[in-house]
Amino acid sequence: MLDIVGIKSMATSKTDHRLERLTESGICSCEKASVYADELKELAEKNMTTENAQKIGKIFKALSDTTRLLILGLLIEREMCVCEVMVALNLTQPTASHHLRILENVALVKDRKEGKWVFYSLKDPKITTQLLKL
Repeated sequence: MLDIVGIKSMATSKTDHRLERLTESGICSCEKASVYADELKELAEKNMTTENAQKIGKIFKALSDTTRLLILGLLIEREMCVCEVMVALNLTQPTASHHLRILENVALVKDRKEGKWVFYSLKDPKITTQLLKL
């Protein structure tokens, strides 16, 4: 039975073989597959690091929910407390708070406490408005 290391080395081996075939075909400008592989890895890191991709992925995941998009649509208009979001979207308090927390965790919204009340607003209204108008 193959272990994880064995599976990864098989996948790397297939990738290396394909890259060698590509360089040998003359389609790409590089003569050595290993040099070309290094260039490709540098290109990937130059445009976006894995860490940034993970952060952006979390934002898109937060934006992939209809309820959260509706909440952002409300917050474009003005700051609101949880109870206003609940009434506007017919949500329970736990559901509204859950979605607001997710939006807060990815820095799309911020909160402000006033006594026992928690008010939410967009952290960066300009960017959020542009995102929602796509």
